[in-house]
Amino acid sequence: MGEARGPPWRWCWGRQGPGRRPKPRFIWFEIGGATFIPIDSSGKPIQKEPVYIMPDELEALRLVYLEGLTQEEAARRMNVSRGTLWRMLDSARKKLVQALVEMRPIVIPSIQSREK
Repeated sequence: MGEARGPPWRWCWGRQGPGRRPKPRFIWFEIGGATFIPIDSSGKPIQKEPVYIMPDELEALRLVYLEGLTQEEAARRMNVSRGTLWRMLDSARKKLVQALVEMRPIVIPSIQSREK
C-alpha cells in the first residue's frame, strides 16, 4: 500500500435524501483500488458476490492495525469522532471476516488522483 505523504485526501459518502450529510474523512495515503479473488483447490477463481471495503474503512484499519495508533489518535487523524472510527473498524472487520469465511471476493475501490 502507499505511504502517507503530504496533505490528506478528503473523502465523503455521496449521500442523497434527508438528514445531515456525513462529515468528510481524511485519508492519508493513495488508494489505487484492488480486487482480491479467492481461488479453489484447482486454481480456479471462485465467483461469488463481492464484499466492498470502503476507503474510510480501509484507512481506519490501516491506522489502527498497521500504524498502531490508538482509536483516539486515528479518529483525530481522520477528522472524525472516536465513535465513528469504531463503527468504521467494526464494519470493516465484519466485511473481512465475511469475505474470508464465505470465500467471497474483496473489492477496494480507488480514489481519483488529486490534482497538484
